[in-house]
Amino acid sequence: MLNIEKVKPMDIEKRSFEIIESELNLRGIVLPKDQEMITKRVIHTTADFDYVNTLKYSKSAIKIAKDLLSNGADIVTDTNMGLSGVNKKVLASLGGSAHCFMAHEDVAIEAKKRGVTRAYVSMERASKLNKPVIFAIGNAPTALISLYELMNNEGFKPAFIIGVPVGFVNVTAAKELFLDTDIPYIINVGRKGGSNVAAAICNALLYELRKDRQ
Repeated sequence: MLNIEKVKPMDIEKRSFEIIESELNLRGIVLPKDQEMITKRVIHTTADFDYVNTLKYSKSAIKIAKDLLSNGADIVTDTNMGLSGVNKKVLASLGGSAHCFMAHEDVAIEAKKRGVTRAYVSMERASKLNKPVIFAIGNAPTALISLYELMNNEGFKPAFIIGVPVGFVNVTAAKELFLDTDIPYIINVGRKGGSNVAAAICNALLYELRKDRQ
């Protein structure tokens, strides 16, 4: 007979994190304190413990991201799925908004007219937001490449990059563009990632800030 664990709906997330903690202990893994809840939430979202090794954090990344959000930074995603996954209520309580320009019809028209990608036009528009922006890229490596080009060609400096696109073509190389820059980041090296992972990282930061304020 299958061993079905009886858990109340409101306790499922709590129980999931207990299982994650137990499995980390069994593997002898102790996560850095400041990174702990971000990595655990990504594992919770994916059921994949590989993220313990592949998630990379720049120096003081968590503090920088939390300071940005605390001071009203916006979040820009590269998919509507990522946008829908970000907890916009908590973000708004901190003075921030979430945006995704990729699916806008006028973005596609402008990209075709200029002979550039939609990702480039989307990142260009995001770069013109009149406030610091955290870029949460979970699907399109071209979005990361576009940001890198804007940095080199236009002098734009992203406030923070969450670089976790998933896939096979240019994914690994696009992430590695930022590893040796001075841009603060949370990046998952390799092929794994996704819009759900990008949103999970954003929410982990937001929930930690909400907890700090309670």
